[in-house]
Amino acid sequence: MPENSSSFFEKVYEVTGRIPYGRVTSYGAIAKYLASSGSARMVGWALNASHSRDDVPAHRVVNRVGLLSGKHHFQGSNLMQQLLESEGIQVIENKIVDFQKHFWLPE
Repeated sequence: MPENSSSFFEKVYEVTGRIPYGRVTSYGAIAKYLASSGSARMVGWALNASHSRDDVPAHRVVNRVGLLSGKHHFQGSNLMQQLLESEGIQVIENKIVDFQKHFWLPE
């Protein structure tokens, strides 16, 4: 990982912490907001490293088409989906229903 990855990770955590309840965004949208549009995968690494932090709602970040691509990084087989559903977001076959309706673009 790049030398400045810890500061990048902190920036990812700050943006992720602003995702409103009941909304989701994508790894790529966060990377683009941070002026690092080719770094969607690194956003995923940051979120995978955030599980011990209560201030980072990593379950609200999905891939660009609404798939729960990071769900295997959560404890239990269905925790990411359960957290999203508890916020009123319907998930069918690991994909968010009405993804665009729930999508939040960092600004």
